[in-house]
Parts: sequence; C-alpha cells; structure tokens
Amino acid sequence: MISSSMQLQALNVLENSIRPTLNHHNTRTCALKLTEPLPTHQLFDQMPQSTDSLVWNTIIQTHLGNADYYKAVTTYHEMLTRGVRPDRHTLPRILSVSRLSGSLTLGKQLHGQAMKLGVCNDVYVTGGLIELYGHLDGIDAAKWVLYNSEKKMSSVSWTLLGKLYIKQNKPLLTIELFNEMVNSGAEIDPVSLITCVTACILAKSLKDGRYVHQTARKHGLMFDLLVSNSLLKMYIECGSVKDARGLFDQMPLRDAISWTSIIQGYVKNGEINEGLKLFRRMIIEDDIKPDVVAISSILPACARMAAHKNGREIHGYLMRNRIPINPKVENALIDMYAKSGRLEYASMIFSKMRSKDIVSWTVMIFGYSLHGQGNIGVDLFQKIPKTDIDEISYVTALYACCTSRTVEEGMHYFSCIKSPKLVHCALMVTLLSRAGKFNEARIFINEHKLSRQTEILKALIDGCRIHRNVTTGKRLIEHLCDLEPLNADNYVMMSNYYAQCGKHDMVNIWRQTIRDMDLTPKIAYSWMEFRNKVHVFKTGDVSHPRSEGMYRELECLMKNFGKDGFKLVKDFSFHDVDEERECVPIGHSELLAISFGLISTKSGTTIRVTKNLRVCHSCHEAAKYISKVVSREIILKDPNRFHHFKNGTCSCQDYY
Repeated sequence: MISSSMQLQALNVLENSIRPTLNHHNTRTCALKLTEPLPTHQLFDQMPQSTDSLVWNTIIQTHLGNADYYKAVTTYHEMLTRGVRPDRHTLPRILSVSRLSGSLTLGKQLHGQAMKLGVCNDVYVTGGLIELYGHLDGIDAAKWVLYNSEKKMSSVSWTLLGKLYIKQNKPLLTIELFNEMVNSGAEIDPVSLITCVTACILAKSLKDGRYVHQTARKHGLMFDLLVSNSLLKMYIECGSVKDARGLFDQMPLRDAISWTSIIQGYVKNGEINEGLKLFRRMIIEDDIKPDVVAISSILPACARMAAHKNGREIHGYLMRNRIPINPKVENALIDMYAKSGRLEYASMIFSKMRSKDIVSWTVMIFGYSLHGQGNIGVDLFQKIPKTDIDEISYVTALYACCTSRTVEEGMHYFSCIKSPKLVHCALMVTLLSRAGKFNEARIFINEHKLSRQTEILKALIDGCRIHRNVTTGKRLIEHLCDLEPLNADNYVMMSNYYAQCGKHDMVNIWRQTIRDMDLTPKIAYSWMEFRNKVHVFKTGDVSHPRSEGMYRELECLMKNFGKDGFKLVKDFSFHDVDEERECVPIGHSELLAISFGLISTKSGTTIRVTKNLRVCHSCHEAAKYISKVVSREIILKDPNRFHHFKNGTCSCQDYY
C-alpha cells in the first residue's frame, strides 16, 4: 500500500500535466493523437479491481501502444489511488508517456515519485529518465542522470545516452562515451557495440571502428551476427574492403545481410568480378535466397557490356524463383540493361512498370541519351509528373538536349531550375557549343561567372573539336593547362593540337614537358567479350594470338576507304600521345577489337566493343565504313556514350 500523500501527488500529476495539454490543444499533442478524455466515472468503471501491478502495467502499456496518453496517466492515477504500489516496470511506461506527450513537468514529478518509491536506480527507470531528459531537457540533463545513478555498470544507460548523441549528429561524443564506458568496467553487450559502430560510420572513423572490433573480440562478441554485420558495414563505409573481407571470411554464421554488405563493398570499390563471384557463392554455398537489397546491390556490377550476360542471368534468376520485384529492383534492371548496351530490354521493363518514381524516369531518359536517342529522352521528360521533377531529373533532361542538340528546350529547362549547380551549367555550355553557338556560350559563361571552371572549359573544347574551331580550341587548352598544371590530359590535348596542325617539333616539345613533369598520360585500351573471356587490346598491340589475322582483316577492309568518300581526320581530344603521333588507324585499340570480333564471330553478329577513352575521329570514320562494308552493326562504348554504327552511319550523328 502507498500513503495518502502519494495519492495526492498522483492527482496533481494528472491535473497539472495532462489536462492543460488537452485544453490548450497545442500542436505537439494533436500530432500525437491524444484522444478526448472520457467522463471520469466511465474510466474508473473500466479499471480493474486487482492489486497486482502486472495487471495495471498491462493496461498502461495498451494505452501507451495506442498513443492514448490521457488514459495511460488516468490509469496510473487510479492505480495509486487504490493503493497499488508501482514496480520497476510501471514507471518506465509512464515516463514514456511523459516523453511522447512532450510533458517535462509530468516527467519531473514522476522522477520525484521514483525517488520516494526507492526505484530511481533501477536500470529500467534510469533508462526511462535518460530518454525523458535527453529528449525534453537536453543531453546534459540525461548525462547527469547517468553519472548520478548507482547502476553505471549496466550497458543500457550508457547506450541510451550514446544513441542520443547520434540523434543530435554528434557521433564523436558517442565514441568518446563508449571509450569511457569500456574504461569504467561497465558491461559490454551487442547493442552498445552496434551503437558505437554506427557512430564510427557517421564519423567515417576507421581507427575507432577497429578499436570497437577489438573490444568485441575481447568480450567474446565479435561473432554475434548483429555485431559482425555492423562491423562489416563500418569497414565498407570507411573504405576498407580488405578489413571487411577478413572479418567476413572468419564469420562462422552469415545471413543475407552479411553477403549483401560484402558484395556492395566490392561493387562500390570497383572490384566488379569479385562482387559477382560472391553473389554466386551466396546462392550456391550458403543456399541463401537473395532479397531485393542484394539484387539491387549486384546489378550495378553488370552495367557494362562485358557483363551483360551476368545481368541477364540475375534477371532470369528473379523470374524463375518468383522473387517479388519492387520499383527499386526494376530501376536497377533498367539502369543495368541501358548501360550494358541492351536499350531495348531497358525500354521494355520501363514500359511495363506499374508504378514509376522519379528514378525510373531519370534512368530511362539517361539511357536513351546514352544511346544517341536524346529526342526520345526529351519527349519522355515532358511526361514526368511536374510534382516529381527535381534537380537530378533536370540533369538528365539537359543531357538529352545535348544529345539531340535541342537548344530551345534546353534553355527552357535550365530556366526552370531554381538554384542551378555547376553540372547544370556545364551541360548548358555543352549544348550551346555542340550546336555551334559559341557567342551564346560565352555570354552564358560570363553571366554565371564560370570562366575559371575546368568543366566549363572542357565543354567548350568539345564544341571546338566537333566544329573544327582550332584557334579557339588552342586558346582554351592553354587556359586549361594554367588551371590544371598537373593534369596530363591537358598536355596531351595540346600535343595533339600541334600534331593536327602538322607541327611535329611542337609535339616533341610538349611530349618532353610531360616527361619532365613526371606526368602519366592515360593509355588507350579497348576490349570485347568472346566465349566468356574478355580480350583486351592497346594501341599497336601484337601480343594477341590472332594479331596477324586481325591486321590482315583491317588492311583488306580499309583498301577502298578513301574511294567511298570517307576521310581520316585527326583531332585534339584526349588520347595517348604516342597513339596520336603515330595515328595509324588500323593499329588503334578500338579497331583491333572490332577486327577481332569480325574474324571470331559469325557473319551478321553484332560486334560489341568498349574503350576507356573517347573514340578518335579517324577510328569513328573507320568504324562507320566497316559497318557498311561488312553489313554488321558495331556498338562501341566510350566513357561518354554508345556509338551504334550501322550501314555507314553512327547514332551520335558525328556529334561526340
């Protein structure tokens, strides 16, 4: 039984804390769905006659779960009135009512009751008080509760305080608190470890993450599945795939989250093949059925021409096993097919989607633009619901306008952007310069004060290259060299400019400059997949077993090149200096890869080649010519787009 003074205090709690909230109808209360109070006699009629606190606690918990805070406090008041003593489970529930209803006054009165009842140091009550003060009175008040508690050896209170720091975006304080907790000899459990690991992820602190890992090992919790998975995520987010793999290989038990995390790590790190291997192992060795998160993680690894078969296999796996496909997976499939050169499949999935979000529209528009069908992308953008359009979708719209060279539409879309970013401006300059509107481009650059932005200069140089505006191009390249003196690509362009003009003495000077500055130009490589093997070629390559046949094929094909109206023209784009200086087209990496495809596949088969640098003008002309002579489609992907060569023309319409 409890004293009459305690009963009177309970009445004050109810009258002074909850009823004023109801009467004033503040916004916090309305948002938390407080119900209108029933007449007092009806509420009391519903109260149990039992003196067992478990019964009362259950009723309070029910009201708390229904967000009916008035009934919860009324029940607590009646419990005290009838002489039923609250236990260590009652006060945490009613403290939650105080926190969720935003009543600090009620919470402080409950704190006083807990002290009088002698349960203030109970671990559950302490936890409730920390949450209450942390949310309503500041973290210093919550910290005071922890440091004045006799139960500081319990991990619960420490962990709750750590979570409050995370909620306030102060992960370093959470890490500091964890270190203090460990040094104090407090109990370490999986939840406290996971909380600190979360803080390490937010702070991107690999050093602190490794310390948490050591602590988990010391306390025998390293192989707790939840702890292991959180450590895996931490290592990946902090950029250490090696540490993540070491932990993963040691784990005695792995679930879908473990596999998905390590796969994401390899894909994010660019180690695509290892990610694909692990995906297969997950299914075969551990017999784990991948969920939509795992599928969405691995599909980006297949977004390249050499891996399109892997993407199709995964899509087939989804269909065979009837794994539910949500919009996120559908978007990943569209992206994968578009970037691996199978635009028709991407378009088919998009057209069949029941629910399209802004990502669906954006990915599909980008896919059309990537394949030289910017006009379709522009038309598709106009069908997006206006309320869904954001800054990223405007990026794809401008990219589509660049591909289709629709200047008016591009200017209209740019005017719709409230706060244009550099990427929007760069695309606008690209659009104007590709359309040959250099005066308009200069005016735009001056208006937006972009003359020292390297991305803007590169966009202008692209336009000069396309329209053979050599003089302006040279001036812009010189400016680019001043802004980026350690970028080898700029010097390569300068050297190629002089090579185009036939000034080979200047070519040698710039080549020597590159060597003197110890800069490393990018080397051009091309590759294609054949019979499950990727064949790689570089300029002048004679190392391939079929090199002799490849060169012979090219020589035969190019005999009548000039007679059919095609010309080999040098340009000043990014290429290896030696490749541009020699400029023997049949020795360029992309033509070697195309020739290998011609002699290795059946007549009529589409040739699919990828190059790490932009295709040069001479090779572009040669590929158009070859597609006409052999009556085959040649798909050549460079870092910027897909070139579909067919019947002597290219999908880019020579604007690349």
